[in-house]
Amino acid sequence: MMALDPRLTPARPDIAASHLRGHVQAARFSDGVAQEVIAGQAPVRSTPGHHATMVTEALRGERVIVYDVDDEGWAFGQLEADGYVGFLPASTLLAPGPQPTHRIGALRTFVFPEPSIKAPPVEALPLGSTVSVLRMDGAFAVTPTGFIPAPHCMPLDAREADPVTVAGRFVGTPYLWGGKSSLGIDCSGLVQVALAACGIACPRDSDMQEAAIGAPVSLRDLQRGDLVFWKGHVAIARDRDTIIHANAFHMTVAIEPLAEAMSRIAAVGSDITSVRRC
Repeated sequence: MMALDPRLTPARPDIAASHLRGHVQAARFSDGVAQEVIAGQAPVRSTPGHHATMVTEALRGERVIVYDVDDEGWAFGQLEADGYVGFLPASTLLAPGPQPTHRIGALRTFVFPEPSIKAPPVEALPLGSTVSVLRMDGAFAVTPTGFIPAPHCMPLDAREADPVTVAGRFVGTPYLWGGKSSLGIDCSGLVQVALAACGIACPRDSDMQEAAIGAPVSLRDLQRGDLVFWKGHVAIARDRDTIIHANAFHMTVAIEPLAEAMSRIAAVGSDITSVRRC
């Protein structure tokens, strides 16, 4: 059997996706069922259980192909956007509703039960969530689940101009392994969210990003928006001398002189492995 990346391969010994038949061994195969994330963000875990490592998050409106749901309510599936595989709480998923028309462009927004900012919000949605807007009602976008401030909703085909600016909105956000929102985010999650806001498809993990994004350039030619990679870590260049990155040293998204980051990371055994330009 061919070697496949388990992070991107919906296969277990007991069940696998039908398109993997002949490539993996499994007791049974499934075509899967399309589902949609209905929570603001849903944890995607390495194994079924609330104490398992969160490997990424799925944001509101993301589509997931679900291959199995166990008796404890954990869905085994694959995210359509970046192909990541893991276990999500089945309670965060439903059959897909109307096609999304807009994306949340604010760092975080609220959904209100009526067109009033004085009403108690029914939920919060992070940047990058997608929603179906039925119509505009004054200062609000009307969706099937409530009213969202219209300035926070961007048409799906609208693009941010600069991923560095997007990443900068997260400065001060706590570091969270697997996180992808202003409640907590990790280094590759920050890069993925920032690039996605600019319409640039991006894999989830830093090694995948290093292998797939853009073209290599010299560190001497570093410019704004370049991605700087170490083993297991990635940062975005703000300019020739500073970077922005979610990191476990500061335990936050921080702006840092590149020279300081290079020295500190080299001290624990890693030099820059590459610089890539989108």
